[in-house]
Amino acid sequence: MPRIVKRGPLTKNREFRIRAFSIFLALCAGGLFLACLELNPFLIYATILTGAFKSAMAVQATVKILIPLLITSLAVTIAFKMRFWNIGAEGQVIMGAIFASYFALFRDGWPHAPLIASALLAGALGGGLWGLLPAWFKAYRGTNETLFTLMLNYIALNIAVFLRDGPWRDPSALGFPKIARFSPNAVLDKVFGVQFGWIIALVLTALVFVYCKYSKHGYEIAVVGESKTTAEYAGMDVKKIIMRSMFISGALAGLCGAITATGSDATLAAGVAGGVGFTAIIVAWLSRLNPFGILITSALFAILEKGSGVMQSVYGVSSYSSDILQGIILFFVLGFEFFTQYKFVFARAKVDAG
Repeated sequence: MPRIVKRGPLTKNREFRIRAFSIFLALCAGGLFLACLELNPFLIYATILTGAFKSAMAVQATVKILIPLLITSLAVTIAFKMRFWNIGAEGQVIMGAIFASYFALFRDGWPHAPLIASALLAGALGGGLWGLLPAWFKAYRGTNETLFTLMLNYIALNIAVFLRDGPWRDPSALGFPKIARFSPNAVLDKVFGVQFGWIIALVLTALVFVYCKYSKHGYEIAVVGESKTTAEYAGMDVKKIIMRSMFISGALAGLCGAITATGSDATLAAGVAGGVGFTAIIVAWLSRLNPFGILITSALFAILEKGSGVMQSVYGVSSYSSDILQGIILFFVLGFEFFTQYKFVFARAKVDAG
């Protein structure tokens, strides 16, 4: 009977071969699905790849998809390194957008630079406080952070819906529930045709790498993640580390919400997070919590999503078929991550001669 046993450390070459084989099988399975739809898999894959870069506008759209995914993946990475399962990045993004939108809507008479800086800082504060709440309960009450952070997502979403339908409702929308678009003074500037959130995202990638790998706080996060008992024995304040790290994690997610609201959307929408908080979990784990690996993986995800949209318009493929294709690819890529950590061992059952 087969048994599952943990692998020893893999060489970089062996790990690369496993992942390359997973991508090959993913493309084969996706190609079989496309063939069942009477589509040419090679043309479809070529369209997906080139669709993300076929024009300056397409590149800009791909980068817009990349920005929130990259920042949110960096956010959950800090929590995951501590083995704090932050499933609430979605809610932290929404709260960051809400805090930033207050300045964009009600302080738009301020000079542009102070207004944008205040909105971004407020967004980071909003996300950080939303992340601090489950951290306090985890540290001092021992609650389950997975369920706590997950439930906070829906609370944040309904706060945004309440503001949209109530206090912040656009009076000129003729009864339609929406929040007014921000004035140009409250919208992020563009660099190369894309709001400069992409520059912030790249800077954050480097900062998170240095913070986790070379700072004292990063070392404490790693020790707490390995063993809280060891951290306490070494004299570390585990409760303080948990709360500080989750505040930073939430702040990065909140900053993402602020960038999205004041940059790409120029308004506060209930769907401001767009599921990015959940996709970020996949990106972070696929990248082994490495910030530069997250940058590459986020870019691949953005290319796949943008290219799939082009595929829909070019070949008239339904959005459901596009989602299925993406799911097939992710299924194989994620599934084969199992084999980088574990393996099947087949052994004969021993027969009792007595």
